[in-house]
Amino acid sequence: MDIVRCGSGPRTLVLTSGTHGVEGFCGSGCQVGLLRDDAFMHCVTAAGIRLLMIHAVNPYGFSHLRRVNEDNVDLNRNFILFDGTLPENEGYAGLHDLLLPESWPPSLANKAWLAAWIATHGLKAFQAAVSGGQYQFADGLFFGGQRPTWSNLCLRRILREHASGSSMIGWIDFHTGLGPTGHGEKIHAGRDDPGEYARACEWWGKVTSPFDGSSSSARVTGVACGAVYDECPDAQATLMALEYGTVPIEDVFDALRADHWLHNHPDEGKAQAADIRTQMRDAFTLESNAWKEQVFEQARLACTRAVECLAQAPAVAA
Repeated sequence: MDIVRCGSGPRTLVLTSGTHGVEGFCGSGCQVGLLRDDAFMHCVTAAGIRLLMIHAVNPYGFSHLRRVNEDNVDLNRNFILFDGTLPENEGYAGLHDLLLPESWPPSLANKAWLAAWIATHGLKAFQAAVSGGQYQFADGLFFGGQRPTWSNLCLRRILREHASGSSMIGWIDFHTGLGPTGHGEKIHAGRDDPGEYARACEWWGKVTSPFDGSSSSARVTGVACGAVYDECPDAQATLMALEYGTVPIEDVFDALRADHWLHNHPDEGKAQAADIRTQMRDAFTLESNAWKEQVFEQARLACTRAVECLAQAPAVAA
């Protein structure tokens, strides 16, 4: 995990990439592009804020073209308090075996069973059950883990060392895989708090929220940005995930299922391994220059706006 820190002051902008491993190509590209953007860096200096870039929050997943970490953990489901009974996801429990069949590609019967489940319960219920986060199936999709991961502990230490003492923190976490191709959906990544959400909308305009159903993302537990509340409790936090669309959600979902099947059947899947890894990369990163330019321009605008809002915001009362 790499860190770049520029500037100083009581107001901090945090930019993170690779929370979901294979999605890191986009986030990394945005971070490097911003560091090379003289206008943006001048804006940071003139505003007198601290810029903290954290690159490859999930270095294992980034390196191995997986969305999860070395323990099959989805880091954006891992930031919960592991001090008691873990959350239960009954919806996922009923789908686990259908999602990860013994053989790949899935049979026609398997596809029919999943289609029947969706027809009965609805697509929204399916997305919530599958992607909301689960803590009972260590070999499954969107597994939140049973203890804090290395990345969890490392990210918290970085916040304590490089963002402590901040009175205000803006945070943009770069993601890919949901929404229309090239569109950067601004998703509220903070708490279910009307004040926080209103501030995010003041900063970035149209910001969707998993809490009111306006986001393409399901409501999830344990997002990484939530670490700010524990490690920088005195800071006013404004948090946003910038989620870029790549390919149709069906293709993303198929890639995730294939990747998890391969992880669970490493010997059986040797002949398919290269194809599945290519499928994963293609699902979360497009090699089109037009897509990359569209993505970076939206990142530059969102990050510049965050710098301006941090600089202009009234002081937070102690």
